[in-house]
Amino acid sequence: MAVNSRIVANPGRLPGVCALILVLYFSIALPAEANEEDSWEDFNRGVFAFNEFFDRWLLKPIAKGYVFVTPRFVDDAVTNVFNNLGEVGNFTNNVLQGKVDAAATDVSRLMLNSTFGLGGLIDLATRVGVEGSDEDFGPTLGSWGAGSGPYLMLPFLGPSTVRDAFGRIPDAYLKPQAYIDHDLTRFSVNMTDLVDTRADLLETERLIQGDRYTFIRDAYLQ
Repeated sequence: MAVNSRIVANPGRLPGVCALILVLYFSIALPAEANEEDSWEDFNRGVFAFNEFFDRWLLKPIAKGYVFVTPRFVDDAVTNVFNNLGEVGNFTNNVLQGKVDAAATDVSRLMLNSTFGLGGLIDLATRVGVEGSDEDFGPTLGSWGAGSGPYLMLPFLGPSTVRDAFGRIPDAYLKPQAYIDHDLTRFSVNMTDLVDTRADLLETERLIQGDRYTFIRDAYLQ
């Protein structure tokens, strides 16, 4: 969803794309303190309003329909599968951050859930006490000394920072589903992931109080 399908379909472009991202990032990124002030608030609120409109009239109704027709155990299984696929990205970023123990845990979770967990349908690793991590290329850049830059609301993708926004592109290459050659299949898998994620947030969003924009921004930055 975050990357043009032609780029994703050609993983051989990854080194050049990553190099370009790093050059662009380190040339414009601001110190980490800048995000606390949300210096682009007017722009971010405009994008947030667009995202809210898109969510209210399309994504959220689809997510509610998904919850209505999908048994809970099936919903949990779908979530587990995508979380299991995400272990590839967790492992790679933990390696790049020098977190050897965490990377080893990611491999253990991937192997355990992919085999005895029936391809990730069952999160057996968590059940036996092997807790995972949630890493992406944004914190990896941070571990290399890059400041997060200003808070940034992205169209369709939601809250981010300048650093994390650039990090989404290499992260897209770390998703196994990005290498599905069949366009319709890849699109269907990504849409299922999106709808399942939105459905899982239906209960959580009830915790939002006051100004939704401020609440979501502060929660993300924390």
